[in-house]
Amino acid sequence: MKIVSSFVREQHRYTKNQIRSLFSFDEMGVERFIKNLKSYGILKTVANNKDQLDMTDLLDEDVQITDETAGNDDCLYVFTFVGVITCGNRVIKVYPKYLMSQSTPTVEMTQIIKVLERYSHSDEQIVNLFNGDGDNRSFNILAVILYLLNDYFEYGIYNNTEDIIGVNGEGDILWQRTIDDGFAIIEGNRPFYTEMFTRKTIDDDQDYFKRLHECVLTECSQQLREAGLEELFEMETVDLSEETLSSFGDKEFILDRILAELSIQFNTHRQMLLKTLYTYISQDRRMMEENQGLSMFGTTAFHRVWEVACAEVFNNKLDTPIGRLVKPLAAGYNPKDKLIDIIEHPKWQGSDMKKPKEPKDTLIPDTITISKCDDTDWFIIFDAKYYLLQLEDGKPLRGNPGIGDITKQYLYQLAYQRFIREHNIAAVKNCFLMPTEGNEIVEKGTARMDMLSNLGLEDIQIRLLPAERIFSCYLNRKLLSIEELHL
Repeated sequence: MKIVSSFVREQHRYTKNQIRSLFSFDEMGVERFIKNLKSYGILKTVANNKDQLDMTDLLDEDVQITDETAGNDDCLYVFTFVGVITCGNRVIKVYPKYLMSQSTPTVEMTQIIKVLERYSHSDEQIVNLFNGDGDNRSFNILAVILYLLNDYFEYGIYNNTEDIIGVNGEGDILWQRTIDDGFAIIEGNRPFYTEMFTRKTIDDDQDYFKRLHECVLTECSQQLREAGLEELFEMETVDLSEETLSSFGDKEFILDRILAELSIQFNTHRQMLLKTLYTYISQDRRMMEENQGLSMFGTTAFHRVWEVACAEVFNNKLDTPIGRLVKPLAAGYNPKDKLIDIIEHPKWQGSDMKKPKEPKDTLIPDTITISKCDDTDWFIIFDAKYYLLQLEDGKPLRGNPGIGDITKQYLYQLAYQRFIREHNIAAVKNCFLMPTEGNEIVEKGTARMDMLSNLGLEDIQIRLLPAERIFSCYLNRKLLSIEELHL
């Protein structure tokens, strides 16, 4: 079966004809394809007009509910996803919206895949076995294949062991068995044993689950190669077995064997592996079938990836105890409190209440760091914005954060004003961080509201950051010097 694989750009506006051409569909096929992607929330519909064609972002109010059978020119389609999708024998490689200079950014997407992998495992390793829910529930075979192969390269093959007990053999001496069953020669009131029982632990090469694991890994590797994705994921494939799953019995027999092994297996990693093997075998295991089954690796919220990467690269201090940030600590502050803890909470006072009530919710900044620049302490408030800002003479303002984003940046400075003053922090800087595919940091300009600037609050500076460099630092757990931003 022929595999059709194409790149598409996140949040670019595509016509139905363009999608049909990119993925080699007939009219009925493209309608089924669009319907499938829309049902999982990774494809949206907008009006076909000049304003939408010029857009690089998607607002909720832009989205329209349309029939997939609408005419080819009635609406435009927008991919709200970054990553890789397989839909039947179609492979959709969705690259981030800031990559605008080329239509097949293979090298850049290879880095993005690594970033997505690290981001998805930042808290705990989760295998997304299924996409969607209800009628749209679909087995996520791609995620499972990647998990199984990554797991193999980290932990190796599933292996049970076998104890070999012998006489005067290799391994540990079984003293109790030797004393109980052996023959001792007494000399000088001391026993000497001519034969000693020993135990040697060896891997059971014929173990059912070892062979099953090898078979599944071989099948997974074959599927990844067939889809042409091993290069994009930089995934080494393996050929460990010539057996097929039918060699291990029918599906129900295999699943019963796995359940039995799970009942006696108490190692957490082995349990996770066995459960994943169970799911792989119990579901439709073929990634590239005409049944339009959908599998994906990526996210519909790439803005969160950008935020997390920027926070780490610029050494976010929100969750750092303030006793470690400033010394000496001013009176009235608990050194164990974090920066996020000292932001004031709203107070709700009822007319018949003696004391106000404070909800848990309050202002939550994106990234805050305290850094020494030019031999002085700077208090820096960052907000990572996944926008493509158009801010040039002769062109309309486009892709800019809204009024709420601007006012919140000012409020963050107000929230920390007392802390900054009482600790003699020399300078406060406020900055939006946005991605660019360029290689240099761009000082794009500022955003301000005069009524707040007049209160002595800092204008919000705008920096375009080379996304490739930010993600490289994120992957290698390196910091970027604040001084490079020229705030």
